[in-house]
Amino acid sequence: MKKYSLILTLLLSINICATAADYDNDPIRTLLPFDAIPAITKPQFVPAAEAKLDADAPVIGVTFNDESHAYSLYLLNGHEIVNDVVGGKKVATTW
Repeated sequence: MKKYSLILTLLLSINICATAADYDNDPIRTLLPFDAIPAITKPQFVPAAEAKLDADAPVIGVTFNDESHAYSLYLLNGHEIVNDVVGGKKVATTW
């Protein structure tokens, strides 16, 4: 019985110490400093047949002046932005 009383006391004290109201004043914590995820500034491309992606892999496609570039969402998950020139136009692709 003493064992159960001790466990119950510990559980109640934990609930009292950590309530939702305690988190209202917590500051927002960022894991990376501002601009810590580098943009891809000089992307290199391969023909679609040589790309090591599944046929149904998600990409963002951009076409200008009969020139097309595709950006893998798997790659963009790590970089979030690609600065590129497509068909003579400067583009920024973001994810």
